[in-house]
Amino acid sequence: MKVKRVKIGIKSTAKAMDDFVRTAEAVQRGERKKKETGVYFTSLEAFRKALTPQRFNLLRLIREGNPASLHELARLAQRNIKNVSEDVKYLSQVGLIELKNSANRMSARVNYDKIMLEIAV
Repeated sequence: MKVKRVKIGIKSTAKAMDDFVRTAEAVQRGERKKKETGVYFTSLEAFRKALTPQRFNLLRLIREGNPASLHELARLAQRNIKNVSEDVKYLSQVGLIELKNSANRMSARVNYDKIMLEIAV
């Protein structure tokens, strides 16, 4: 089985803008740029606020338990559905999970096996 990874990085706003400008200039010149995917935060503090122990546990439970609904996920996590729903919504917004709505039921999916953290010094 091939291991799927998601890359998480710490990148300042200035560095992100520089990368964007360089990519746009290369595209204008007709150059092909390698698609870079991942989730980036502006600081280590922002990353730590985003991926709290509770949210990390939700990622693990989604990946391992494959719950059919957010209610089932809340039961597995032994947490209040409202709090789980808010955390799932946030994790979806930052691109760490995918939400699916079927049969009047919302479920979450994690499409990777590993998280790789990259910090520029």
